Amino acid sequence: MTAHSAGTASERGSLPVAVISLLLATLFWAGNYVIGAAAVTTIDPLSLVLLRWSIAVIPLLVIAQLTERPSWRQVFAAWPWLIAGSLFGLLGYNLLLYAALQHTDAFDASLINAFNPALITLAAAVFLRERLNPRAAAGVLIALAGVLVVLSGGNLATLLSGSGFGTGQLLMIGAIIAWTAYTITGRRGPRLPPVTSTAIQAAIAVLVLTPISLATDGPTLPATGDAVWALVFIGIFPSVLSYLLWNRALTVLPAAGAGVFLNLITVYTATFTILAGHPYTPAQIVGGGIVIAGVILTNTPSRRVPARTADQRQEQT
Repeated sequence: MTAHSAGTASERGSLPVAVISLLLATLFWAGNYVIGAAAVTTIDPLSLVLLRWSIAVIPLLVIAQLTERPSWRQVFAAWPWLIAGSLFGLLGYNLLLYAALQHTDAFDASLINAFNPALITLAAAVFLRERLNPRAAAGVLIALAGVLVVLSGGNLATLLSGSGFGTGQLLMIGAIIAWTAYTITGRRGPRLPPVTSTAIQAAIAVLVLTPISLATDGPTLPATGDAVWALVFIGIFPSVLSYLLWNRALTVLPAAGAGVFLNLITVYTATFTILAGHPYTPAQIVGGGIVIAGVILTNTPSRRVPARTADQRQEQT
């Protein structure tokens, strides 16, 4: 067997592992919606974000050192970008997400979040001058139509009257705008090892939120066993393991191909919602399907996506 054929066989063997890694990573991120919705009934959003990253920061730093062995001087030299990323992504996105989950269900929030890849594509065309071909533009418009179906409950006239937006939906729209800003900022900044970047941003989030929390009577701690387990899940699975699995998959699959798997977050959340017996509407199912179709069209292989796009998206949820 030649060296080339051996390498090809190795890649084939790694492909199933990469796919399983993506399936698990998105499963855990979907769990952040479902478990997060339960957690915010007893823990306020600011405390939840602070406790989440307080749990995750040490494992992330250790894993970054062991797996990426970064040049810490080079990493810290990018401090303006790391602060901006933490404020937009780990703080802004998650605070708005958990606040949204106080007012709307996890399924509705995940449907709005499904529009995020299309919004990032549009923002990249505007702010980064990336080419937006007709297929990608059509995908953005289709995904937007799906979001409007979800927001209006299937009655678009309610949007025109100004009564179609609930508090949770508005907060979730703010969350995906924050994540889009995070992604664009990350793509303009220097290239950093992804786990290392996440670890430092988590540390910044803890440093920023700790004095704010102490000034407001301290963080709300989980009061029940279920709340403790919910916090542990959020701090470990979507905050640490998802990033490791995602970056493991990116060593085998192209970023654009991996990015399509992000649509599974909505699929998983919908499945959890239905299995748990929570109510859902036809508008959510139809609108969610339209959003996912639009995002897949936006990210078809004919459109070239820089490898770092998915690296920045993966830190979402």
